[in-house]
Amino acid sequence: MPQLEPLKSGYYVWHYVPSIGASVVFILLFLAVTAVHFWKIFRTKVRFTLPFAIGGLFEFIGYAARASAYEKTGRLMPYIIQSVFILIAPTLFAAAVYMVLARIIRSVRAESLSPIPIRFVTKAFVTCDVLTFFIQGGGAGLMSQGSMTNTGQYIVLAGLILQIATFVLFLTTATVFKLRMDRQTTIATMHSDVPWKKHLYSMYAISSMILLRSIFRVIEYGLGNDGYLLSNEWPTYILDALPMFLAMVCFAVWYPSELEPYLPKGNTLPIETIEQKV
Repeated sequence: MPQLEPLKSGYYVWHYVPSIGASVVFILLFLAVTAVHFWKIFRTKVRFTLPFAIGGLFEFIGYAARASAYEKTGRLMPYIIQSVFILIAPTLFAAAVYMVLARIIRSVRAESLSPIPIRFVTKAFVTCDVLTFFIQGGGAGLMSQGSMTNTGQYIVLAGLILQIATFVLFLTTATVFKLRMDRQTTIATMHSDVPWKKHLYSMYAISSMILLRSIFRVIEYGLGNDGYLLSNEWPTYILDALPMFLAMVCFAVWYPSELEPYLPKGNTLPIETIEQKV
C-alpha cells in the first residue's frame, strides 16, 4: 500500500494518497465522451465546439496524471499536471457554451432581442473566460511551490470568482433573451425548424453544472490548504469530475450542429418581430 510522501523539501503537496480506482473510472469516462465529441466535430464540421472537446482531453490528461500520482506522491510533476489540467478544463467548456448563445440568437434572427449587442456576446464572455483560464492556470502552478501555496490559492480563488461572475451575467443574458422570445416571435422561428429552445435548455443545464463546480472550487480554496475539501478526495469526484462528465454528455447528446444562422434568400435586413398572440 503506497504511503503519502513529501517532496524533497519536506513539503506535502498531497493531503492523501489519490485513489487509483476512481481516477481510472474517470479516465475511461472522459476518454469515451471526448472521443464522441471529436467524432461529432469531424462528422458535422462544426468548429466552434472544439473547445469543449479540448476541455475533455484536458480532463482525461488530468485524471491520468492523478492516477500516476498513486505511487508518486513525493513527485511534483504529476501533482502539477493534474492540478492545472483539471482546474482549467471547465473554462474551455464555458467558452463553447458562450458561443452557443450567440448561435442560438443568430439562428432565429433575434439579434434585437439580445440584452447585449450580438457582436459583443461572444467577444465579451470569451474574453472573460480567457482571463480566468490564465489566472487559474497561473495560480495552480504557484500552489505546487510550498512557499507560494497560499498566494496560488488566492489567485485561483480570484479566477474562480471572476468565472462565477461571468457565468451569472451570461445566464442573466440568456434568461432575458428567453423571456423576450416568449413574448415575441421572429420571422426565422416561423419559417425554420431550428430547435432553439432545446439547445437553450441544454445550455442552461451545462452552465448550471459548470457553475456548481465553480462554486465548489471557490469554497474549497476559500477554506484554505488545510480545509476539509482540499484534505479529502471524494468532493473532487462528486462535485467536479461528475458534473463535468455530465456536462460533456449533455453537450454530446444535444449537439448544437443544428444552429446554423437563418438567412432568408435575398434577405439581409434587420430582424422583424411579430407580437405573439395570447
